[in-house]
Amino acid sequence: MPIRSVTGRAPVLREVRAAAPLMGRLAAPVPARAPWLTAAVHTARRWSRRRPVAVLVDQVAGGPRRAGPDGLALVTLRRTGPVTVVGLLGQDAGPLPAGRPPARLLARDDDVAAQLAGGLLDLLDSLRGPWRLCFRGLPLGDPTVRHLAARLDTAAHSTSRSARLVDELDTVGPVTRSTDPARLELVLPAVLSRVADPAARVFLPAAARLHVAIGQLEVAVVGDPARPDAVLLTLLDGDDRWPWWGTSDVGGLRTERGAPVVGLDARSGLFVSARR
Repeated sequence: MPIRSVTGRAPVLREVRAAAPLMGRLAAPVPARAPWLTAAVHTARRWSRRRPVAVLVDQVAGGPRRAGPDGLALVTLRRTGPVTVVGLLGQDAGPLPAGRPPARLLARDDDVAAQLAGGLLDLLDSLRGPWRLCFRGLPLGDPTVRHLAARLDTAAHSTSRSARLVDELDTVGPVTRSTDPARLELVLPAVLSRVADPAARVFLPAAARLHVAIGQLEVAVVGDPARPDAVLLTLLDGDDRWPWWGTSDVGGLRTERGAPVVGLDARSGLFVSARR
């Protein structure tokens, strides 16, 4: 299977859009789909020196024709002193919705996952100087993670239990729920007044505006939208509802145990590859 990589915002975004059919076939969550990742790429250039890279497994010539690639890993490269830190695109673009693994290494099947892991190893071997791999937010049993870890001497898995946000606003008073972009604009100043992180203050409105424009964001408000008692932003994907960000002075929002989330860490030596 042909494996290649592209670097830079515009080339990576072209590949993200081309991979939309693969994302759909694999039921990728909203934060691992094109709109969210587009927002992550566009806003990161304002506050980050991360360089986006797409590693792709293209379809085999003469095989069944499908739109887009068979495998895709979207990563970022960031220099920290002499070390290049390799992370997943979007894992540092927050706030992320909690309670489920938000990230994906997209592979049509296990053979493609093995090829995709090989492409990631080729990327690591191409880096000048030492590197550190830091993947976060992946699901249990990810086949690309399994193949990648098997070929890295320094690989270490981590598993944490997420906490999901639970929407119980209907129990505290009248709630207005809307997918109207105008409603989002009314509440955004109140939302941003409660977001302290500068990067999140850039990413959150960009991602929210993009998703409400395509009907994938619900805005729930208790009280006056200009001075709300409670606000909840919920990501929509068909019938699936994923509470993303919320705040309340009157209750109606709580957290509970969510799904396990997997991380993968590895590092090279100063002069030698960590590849088996």
